[in-house]
Amino acid sequence: MKVFNLNDDEWDRSEDRAGWRSKDAWVGHHIDAELLGGSMYELEPGDRLWPYHTHHANEEWVIVLRGRPTLRTSEDERELREGDVVCFPRGKEGAHQLKNATDSPIRVLMLSTLIVPDLVEYLDTGKIGARSVKGERIVLARPGPELDFWDGES
Repeated sequence: MKVFNLNDDEWDRSEDRAGWRSKDAWVGHHIDAELLGGSMYELEPGDRLWPYHTHHANEEWVIVLRGRPTLRTSEDERELREGDVVCFPRGKEGAHQLKNATDSPIRVLMLSTLIVPDLVEYLDTGKIGARSVKGERIVLARPGPELDFWDGES
C-alpha cells in the first residue's frame, strides 16, 4: 500500500496565473487509486481555484484541511472552516468555486468519482468542456447555433 501525507509539501504542479495562483498534488495518483480521484490544492491569498463550474458526470467533495476558504455555489457564498466537508452533486445544482479571501494560504482536498467521459460546464463564461474516456480533450468551446440532427449528413 502506498501512503501520501496531506501535511507534507509534495506538489505535482503549480498555477502562477495572477488571480489563480495555486499548487496541487495528485493524491489519487500517488496512492494508485482507481475508482476515486483525489487532489490536494494550496491556494494563495486573494486567488481563486478553478472557474465557477459543474461536472455533469462526476460528483466531487471538498474537505478543508487548512484555513478558511470561501465557497461559491448556486445558492450563496459562505466561509468554510477546517474540517468542513461539502459534496457537489452532478449537474447545475453542484456548481462551485473556491476562493481565498484571507491573508494566509488555504489547503483543501478535492475528491471525485472518476466517471468518463465527462462534460464540464463553466457557468460564468458559457464554455463547455468535454473529455474522452481516456481523458483527452474533445472540445472546449462556447456552444453556437443549435444544429438539426441531420445537419451535414448525406
